[in-house]
Amino acid sequence: MDYRQLGRSGLRVSAIALGTMTFGGKGPFAKVGQTDVDEATRMLDRCLDAGVNLVDTADIYSAGASEEMVGQVVKGRRDVVLLATKCRFGSEPGANGAGSSRHHIIRSLEASLRRLGTDYVDLYQLHGWDGQTSLEETLSALDEAVRSGKVRYIGCSNYSAWQLMKSLAVADCRGLERFASHQVYWSLIGRDVETEIVPAAIDQGLGILVWSPLAGGLLTGKYRRDSKPASGARHLTDWDEPPVHDEGKVYGIVDVVVQVADAHGVPPAQVALAWLLAKPAVSSLIVGARTEEQVGQLLGAADLKLGAEETERLNSVSGSPLPYPLWHQAKTVNDRFSDADRAAIGSP
Repeated sequence: MDYRQLGRSGLRVSAIALGTMTFGGKGPFAKVGQTDVDEATRMLDRCLDAGVNLVDTADIYSAGASEEMVGQVVKGRRDVVLLATKCRFGSEPGANGAGSSRHHIIRSLEASLRRLGTDYVDLYQLHGWDGQTSLEETLSALDEAVRSGKVRYIGCSNYSAWQLMKSLAVADCRGLERFASHQVYWSLIGRDVETEIVPAAIDQGLGILVWSPLAGGLLTGKYRRDSKPASGARHLTDWDEPPVHDEGKVYGIVDVVVQVADAHGVPPAQVALAWLLAKPAVSSLIVGARTEEQVGQLLGAADLKLGAEETERLNSVSGSPLPYPLWHQAKTVNDRFSDADRAAIGSP
C-alpha cells in the first residue's frame, strides 16, 4: 500500500481508504447499502491486511448508525486506524440541528465521539458549505476542537474554489487551524474539480480525498451500453448522486475503461481508481462497497500502473473543452504557468 501525506500536514494516509456510507442501511442510505456488523468487520479486516489505515464516515450516514458500527469494528485496534468523520447537515431536530455554527459543531463532535467510542477523531471535516454562518465562528470552533485534543486535523468537503480560498484566508488572517484536506467528488465521469478546485488545493497545499471515485458504481463495468444494471446496482435507478448529465458519454468512457482493464487482466474498477491515483494532490480514494469481496477487488488498484497511452485514451474519452478563462490562458500565457496552472489546463 502506498502512503501519502495529507497535504502539507505530517499525517500519512493510505492511497485507498474505506468508506462507510453502506454501513447501517437506515433511511435513504439503505439504497446505497445495508452492511451489517459482521460484514463490516470482514471489510475492515481485509483493508487492514492490505495496509489501509483510513476509515471515513459521517454523522448523517444512516442517522448515526454508520458511526456506531465503525466504533464497534475498530474497537481494540483504534491505534492502527485513522478515523475521519464529518458534520454540517441535519443530524438532530430543531433550528440549530444543522449548519456550521459553533453550537452545531460542538454538539455534533460530541455526539460523533460517543457513537465512535473514542475520545478523538483524526480528521474532522465540514461536510458542506454554510453561507449563513461567519467563517470566523466556524473556524474558531474547529480550532478549539483541535486545541482541546478532540480533533487532530480538520478538513472540508464539497466546497467551491472561492469558498475554500476564503476559508483559508480567514484562517491565516486569524491564526486559526487550517484545513489539511478537501474531500471532493472526482471520477472519469465527473472531472469538474480539475479546473479550479484541484489547482487551489495544489497551490494551498491541501490533500484531496476523493469520494465516489467510481461514480456511484458506474465505472465498475456493470453498466454497459447494451445491458441493464446487474442485480443490486443502484445508479441510473434509485440513487442519483453523483448525477449523470450525458448517459451516452458515460457508456463511451466505460467502454475504454473495460478495454484497458482487459489488457491488464484486472476488474474495470481498478483502472478507474488507478487513473485517479496518478492525479496531482490526491492523498486517498475513499472506496465504498457492500461486501468484503467487493472491497478486495478494489484494493488492487493501489498497485496498478497505467501506461502513458492508456492514460491519454482515458483522458481523451472523458475530457471536456476548457472553460474560459482557461482556454485563453492556455493560448496566451502558458510561458509562466505554475504547477497549479498546469493542473488546471491538463489534458482535455
